[in-house]
Amino acid sequence: MKRGIYMAAAAVAALSLAACQKSNEGAENAAAAAGGQTPAVNAAQDTVGAAVGQVSAATAGANTLQGYVMNAGMGDMYEIEAAKIAQQKGKSADVKSLAKMIQTDHTAAMNEMKPMVTAAGQTPPANLDQRRQGMIDNLNAAPADQFDKVYLTQQVAAHEEALTLHRGYADNGDNADLKAHAAKVTPKIQAHLDQAKQLAQQMGAAN
Repeated sequence: MKRGIYMAAAAVAALSLAACQKSNEGAENAAAAAGGQTPAVNAAQDTVGAAVGQVSAATAGANTLQGYVMNAGMGDMYEIEAAKIAQQKGKSADVKSLAKMIQTDHTAAMNEMKPMVTAAGQTPPANLDQRRQGMIDNLNAAPADQFDKVYLTQQVAAHEEALTLHRGYADNGDNADLKAHAAKVTPKIQAHLDQAKQLAQQMGAAN
């Protein structure tokens, strides 16, 4: 059954990436000629990345020890890095405040999880994967007048993915300590998501 889930996840990811490539081919060509990608292309990549992330979180991440460790670890790393950028480049005081809270909470969660990961015989991720690194790159590339909206749009998607991941592992995981950790961090993730959604609505960001 799990094999079927993973095959379905791979198919969805492949179709999503293919659709993104096709729909943005002209924009990418124009951006390449100009020496970089357009904000619209970056936003489309983030949208596809969010869809792929949800599939990954709901399948391997929520049902396997290694999948949970890798997804949770990289999720925390992405959140911390994005929050640091937002505190430097954000225009809104509310956005900066949210970013500070996210950095604090995800740093605490990551540090709390590390000994559990070691005890479970796993190795935490050392670097971001290509998808999450792409989100960081797109955040860094956001025009100053659009930065807050880009950050909030990413945060809504990232925290929806995180909820799927942690709730799923809390229900389906096979490591008692990490199941408890997943259940413990879920309320803070929900709080981050609620605040990001509220600010996104106020600023007219996609959510």
